[in-house]
Amino acid sequence: MSKDEKSRPTFQLFGKWSLEGIEVKDPGLKRYISLKPAVATNSGGRHEHQRFTKSSVNIVERLANNMMRHGRCGGKKAKATGIVRNALDIIHLKTGRNPVEVVVEAVTKAAPCEDVTRVAYGGVVYPVSVDLAPQRRIDLALRHLTMGARQSAFSNPRTVDEALADEVISAASRSDRSFAIKKRDEMERVALASR
Repeated sequence: MSKDEKSRPTFQLFGKWSLEGIEVKDPGLKRYISLKPAVATNSGGRHEHQRFTKSSVNIVERLANNMMRHGRCGGKKAKATGIVRNALDIIHLKTGRNPVEVVVEAVTKAAPCEDVTRVAYGGVVYPVSVDLAPQRRIDLALRHLTMGARQSAFSNPRTVDEALADEVISAASRSDRSFAIKKRDEMERVALASR
């Protein structure tokens, strides 16, 4: 190790979790899941006005951004980041692993490969199976993970932090209890019937 590598600071997410050594196992998603070292997950929306630059935003920040959908966290980035930080702590306590690695596994396993689109031919509309782009696969996986957490925490004594942690853990283990895995299987089953 050179002198520069020793003196270079290593950033840890939220001051706890290292992003080094985490590997994306799906080769199609490797370019689109960013594990850029960061202390805090707030890029300030600098990726917003340029096409495809959201793939350079850290995956944990994208998870927090998806938690900001309509409802109690709508537009409240600090609240959504706090939920994700607490969920990462719960994931670490339950699994004993680096929670960012578990989140990456959950996203890759919950990302659907096929979807259905409608094609009009001669006045008749047919459903046709199409392959999904890697960026869309990650967007859908994050959306389904956060939607499942919000639905399971609604009118339930469990907090949304615990619900998000359980959703991520069950998606990472490809469990049928996960809302995101159910949605992936349903989308791919409908696409298979439309081939």
